[in-house]
Amino acid sequence: MVVEQTHKKLENWEAEGRKRDYHAVVIEAIQEVAPASFFSLLVIAVSFMPIFALEAQEGRLFRPLAFTKNFSMAIAAVLAITLDPAMRLFFTHATEFNFRPRFLARIVNAVLVGKILPEEKHPISRVLIKLYRPVVELAVRLRWVVIAAAIATVVLTVPVFQRLGSEFMPPLNEGTLLYMPTTLPGISLAEAQRLLQIQDRLLKTFPEVERVFGKAGRAETSTDPAPLSMVETTVLLKPQDQWRKKPQWYSARAPEWLQKILRHIWPDRISQDDLVDEMDRALRIPGTTNAWTMPIRNRVDMLTTGVRTPVGIKVLGADLNTIQGWRGDRTHPGESAGHPQCLRRARERRLFLDFNLRRDQLARYGLTVDDVEAYIMSGIGGENVTTTVEGRERYSVNVRYLRDYRSDLGALDRVLVATPSGAQIPISQLADIRLTEGPSMIRDENGLLSGYVYVDVAGRDLGAMWRKPSGWCAARWSHICPRATV
Repeated sequence: MVVEQTHKKLENWEAEGRKRDYHAVVIEAIQEVAPASFFSLLVIAVSFMPIFALEAQEGRLFRPLAFTKNFSMAIAAVLAITLDPAMRLFFTHATEFNFRPRFLARIVNAVLVGKILPEEKHPISRVLIKLYRPVVELAVRLRWVVIAAAIATVVLTVPVFQRLGSEFMPPLNEGTLLYMPTTLPGISLAEAQRLLQIQDRLLKTFPEVERVFGKAGRAETSTDPAPLSMVETTVLLKPQDQWRKKPQWYSARAPEWLQKILRHIWPDRISQDDLVDEMDRALRIPGTTNAWTMPIRNRVDMLTTGVRTPVGIKVLGADLNTIQGWRGDRTHPGESAGHPQCLRRARERRLFLDFNLRRDQLARYGLTVDDVEAYIMSGIGGENVTTTVEGRERYSVNVRYLRDYRSDLGALDRVLVATPSGAQIPISQLADIRLTEGPSMIRDENGLLSGYVYVDVAGRDLGAMWRKPSGWCAARWSHICPRATV
């Protein structure tokens, strides 16, 4: 703004015959637009103030941008009325230098002074004026038609705007998928390994997949408390120009040079959503519930909320059975493709073997609780008795009954416990053995026990998850999340 105003003033000063000192012309131009420049920069800085009210993920992401932008705009506003006028007066030269040799003076004048050309004579401005002048004249002459067309355009965009939905930030295509299925809690290590190998082989059959790496269980770190029932498989994809083709209307008609242009509007390769749908259908393995995301997005979700899906609900309370038993089991149009329910909450429960000791029977045979628990721990649960040393490796030695003697409740009833008198008593006479269901993992948050409900969203925006509920959803969820829609 200051540059344009100074140029225009000097142009008029040149046309009037240079009657005044050009320094006064420059100062006058700066004085006219400096206040407007100062306050316009401040308005830009103030417009970023609402960003400081953002919290959680969006706050961490955009606050550095807001600080940088506000500091730069504030400093620019001060420099616009202090340093800029001084520098402009110092470097602006409107009078030519006159010294010898003449050729050197002409070079200095061409570099430091130059000529101020009117807009009509400038080669670039002359072309632009010829282009926009007829348009401006036509718009002024048909001003009511232009206003009506603008209003009609805005009205036509209203239905489109209502269907856009709302989302904090659209997901970015990372070029890599993260497949995170959950299976039954309490799965054995061998079964988890077999399931992981099957999933990896199925994923590798897709021609768009370059490499697959799966992980089951947790690493030796407290920051990744993942059970064996939660699998994380990273699927590295090939460049999208190597994906399978999807015929378009121009595929057999248009030349190659035209197809390159049309591909930006109508892609002739399968989309990532189509690929995920195909993978999900191929990986419908009984006992597993699929979830698809991307590595970076998943880590951001996990670090900010602890929930590995884009949307989740935390159920807080004091009773584990109530929290773990609460789940959503109805379908909804917003469910992720391939999932039997939109509220995909894995039954984070597992079976536990309970031994309720009968103290009257223990007293009858002269046994204590510690005596029977020692048999349970060593014979059934297994207990490390020693450690073998093989070079730099250490292996623990665990002793317990063979699997056939502890594989079912009938076999467990026949486990013998030695009494002080030397008699062998079946443990079924000393304890009631039964299988009970309980949580596979106990979480706590804000001093309360917590459980998570994972929500996979596909085919709809995240903002739709928080619109007014209706029907079954309103009755089911109003007491926990009044604004949630499921």
